Amino acid sequence: MGIKRPDEVEKIRIACKLSKKILIQVSEFLKEGMTTLDISEFAGTLMEKEHVKSAFLGYGGYPGLICISVNEEVVHGIPSKNKYIKEGDLVSIDLGIIKDGYMGDCALTVGVGQISTEVRRLIEVTEKSLDRGISKVKDGCRTGDIGWEIETFVEKHNFSVVREFAGHGIGKNLHEEPEIPNFGIPHTGFKLKENMVIAIEPMINMGKPDLKILPDGWTVITADGLPSAHFENTVLVKKNGFEILTSVN
Repeated sequence: MGIKRPDEVEKIRIACKLSKKILIQVSEFLKEGMTTLDISEFAGTLMEKEHVKSAFLGYGGYPGLICISVNEEVVHGIPSKNKYIKEGDLVSIDLGIIKDGYMGDCALTVGVGQISTEVRRLIEVTEKSLDRGISKVKDGCRTGDIGWEIETFVEKHNFSVVREFAGHGIGKNLHEEPEIPNFGIPHTGFKLKENMVIAIEPMINMGKPDLKILPDGWTVITADGLPSAHFENTVLVKKNGFEILTSVN
């Protein structure tokens, strides 16, 4: 299941590098006073320039080019001309592209202007939890090993892991098997094999893990209204380790 040929890996690698390049440019463009639609439209301009398409637009009926989730919004925030970015906001951007029939998928969270110490800590712990999860990836590791590493690190810092959404395999399709939960038990779950490609994406809440979905049917928020952060990289499973495909280096 999901083992990619060398030519497929190279196409995914190209898509992933472009997705990360665009994501970084979008995150640097984002400023107080913009709407989330302004940010999405800028992402669309970059996609056109790179001759790639959004992997999200129309996926399952999703109406946006990218996902922009602010503060208590966890994932799948729909870009809107009525939602303005403010000083102190926590903004998560999730961006997927299609290049030559293959997908690249990545996400990051940034603070706008002066942010609270606790929000900064949430961003740092979420990003580090992704690195910790990725560090477990190699041929023969199990999804539970990755999830356990993320979950224990996050809970040690008194934050909580979102359980309803998970990472995933990726290739010609945005979401492929296996599912990669951000929690788990070591030595359990799906066994990863060399040349599989997976997206690992911890979504971490400052408060409790419970979620709600807004009436738009897409935007997921924390039930307690506290902020949430989200980081994602797409990773190639190698014999003795991994390669982060969503890297611009």
